[in-house]
Amino acid sequence: MTTSTFVPPGLDATRWEQLEPLFAALQARPVTTKPDLERWLLDRSALDAACSEAQAVLYINMTCHTDDAAAQQAYADYIQTIPPMLKPVSFELDKRFVELAARLSLNPARYGVIQRDLTADVSIFRPENVPIETELDLLGQKYEQVAGAMTVQFEGKEQTLPQMARYQEQTDRAQRERAWRAVAERRLKDRAAIDAIYDDMIRLRHQVARNAGFENYVGYAFKAKHRFDYDPAACRAFHTAAERVIVPFIRRLDEQRRRSLGVDTLRPWDLSVDVKGRGPLRPFSGGRELMTKTLATFKRLDPRLADMLAGLGDGSESRGAADGACLDLDSRKGKAPGGYQYMLEQSRRPFIFMNAAGLHNDVITMLHEAGHAFHSSLCRDEPLLHYRNPPMEFAEVASMSMEHLAQPHLDRPPGQEGFYASEADLARSRRQQFERSIDVLPWIATIDAFQHWVYSNPGHSHADRTAHWLTLMDRFSHAVDWTGLEEPRAAMWQRQLHLFSHPFYYIEYAIAQLGALQLWLTSVEQGPKVAVENYIRAMRLGSSRPLPQLFEAAGLKFDFGEETVKRLVDRVEREMEKLPV
Repeated sequence: MTTSTFVPPGLDATRWEQLEPLFAALQARPVTTKPDLERWLLDRSALDAACSEAQAVLYINMTCHTDDAAAQQAYADYIQTIPPMLKPVSFELDKRFVELAARLSLNPARYGVIQRDLTADVSIFRPENVPIETELDLLGQKYEQVAGAMTVQFEGKEQTLPQMARYQEQTDRAQRERAWRAVAERRLKDRAAIDAIYDDMIRLRHQVARNAGFENYVGYAFKAKHRFDYDPAACRAFHTAAERVIVPFIRRLDEQRRRSLGVDTLRPWDLSVDVKGRGPLRPFSGGRELMTKTLATFKRLDPRLADMLAGLGDGSESRGAADGACLDLDSRKGKAPGGYQYMLEQSRRPFIFMNAAGLHNDVITMLHEAGHAFHSSLCRDEPLLHYRNPPMEFAEVASMSMEHLAQPHLDRPPGQEGFYASEADLARSRRQQFERSIDVLPWIATIDAFQHWVYSNPGHSHADRTAHWLTLMDRFSHAVDWTGLEEPRAAMWQRQLHLFSHPFYYIEYAIAQLGALQLWLTSVEQGPKVAVENYIRAMRLGSSRPLPQLFEAAGLKFDFGEETVKRLVDRVEREMEKLPV
């Protein structure tokens, strides 16, 4: 691995007085040859990695401990001091690189992607947007705090909302309804506060786009996210495919569910329970056991994957990123919702965050985040930070593929570790995975279409927003009876973290799911060894190739139109027909 010694040992990248001389040195360094520029870029990458890790540690600790005032203040202080200083100097370095790369004619096979990306970044950067982006980061933190503080008193104890999800698998319908209503009522208590946060975000993002010369935030977001290989029209084509192909399939499954449950209409609390009245799958208890069984699963799939994951910890860690920890798995009060993998770029260690509560969905989340960790680990030897951060459309292929490829290995063979000892439970888990992988696609279409409308109509009222949301719910949702639940239905979008902290980052999941399903088909038709080899080969590329070439390296077609969607959904439906209900 090519290394840089530019960043001094012990650099505190949360202090601008230590960072500024290094950025100034890069800006002033003479660069007259291609080797000069390549060394300059390598040194700049090392400095950016130090900055990235400093922010990562603060973010991890903030999300792991939303009730820790010191952790919250440390992250807020960082956001208000370092990025406002960092962004302008980073822009100047980006601009310098773009100019030098054009003059010195760098090899496009190696540097074409970074040259293209930074050219786009330079074209949209505006100094006046820096304080606005700081304000947006703080609003994102505010949303995380509001969401992380949500708990309910249920069955005699205080429980987090992720912990409440387990009740939706209980066979007692009345208990499911009470649990669902308790969560919905708790969310509604903060509806106005979350609406206000989102209002401010929409206003500020629209201003960012206008400052950069765009009509609205849609065009700005596409360029900022380096979406060179598809456009809003392609997203709309996916929305249409979801409506025409996937929604009818899901509603057929809904009708089967309704008949099996023997109810007149499906209610929101009827979508996760086992239709045969079997108790919920309880594959593990606690983060330590989750980690042990996950490692056993990956060892059966491919020992190389298990080896990559084993070095992160034993799953019992609950201290954020303190003392070099790489895991924080269990749900608890004061922890932000959701799950993520965050690469600590300087030390090149992945960190996995999630809210495990003993559910099968937690197993899937663990497989998913492990896939991100594999991706980070496989391209860790890439010297350029830019190429260690793949486009999300492909990063999610890394994670979603693991959900599918690991699925046959969730069993518990005699004398070995594993999640499911019985064939019946394993079959249930496989059926749930198929349903989950398809079921999420119309929801993604809903959220993506919602964002396109929101930012194309930034002056909308709350009533306008609610009306459009309900139109989308009618278009893409399950065949569920919402009578008497109109208010929770109208506010369902507020639970989607991406709308707040990662605007327009959601269609990537659909593109990636279609890629992951293609890789699953490879494993079915050519064998899991071929699929894993394709996976490893492609993930090692990081983001050093354009998006269609990354898909091609994994043996996948970069397409999310109706023809591709129909081919994959039809195959999943045939596979599901082989599994017992």
